[in-house]
Amino acid sequence: MRGYALKRPVANTYLVRERDRRLLRELATVLLSVGFLGGGLLGYTWIHLEGLKTGYRLDKLEGELRELSKTERQLRLEASYLAGPQQIEKRADRELGMQPPALTQVVFWEELP
Repeated sequence: MRGYALKRPVANTYLVRERDRRLLRELATVLLSVGFLGGGLLGYTWIHLEGLKTGYRLDKLEGELRELSKTERQLRLEASYLAGPQQIEKRADRELGMQPPALTQVVFWEELP
């Protein structure tokens, strides 16, 4: 038999729950700590990724520099080859139709007035 469990109406309308300020302070402290740690971790990760990205970009630019230096060396060699007297004479004969001067066309320095 249940004699001790009587059904009666509960009147809680006059009860007011008081907020626990210590609990709110602890919650705010924990949230701020987690926020600072998370922000620091995100900042570190961002800096690390930017460093990696910069490193890859630097490596790519150094490769381009090596390729351009190689091309520059080849072009300098070609320019010095083409600037040689034999090559100039060949091009003058082939492209411009120039011929070596005849002995009568040559004026020597000593002959000038």
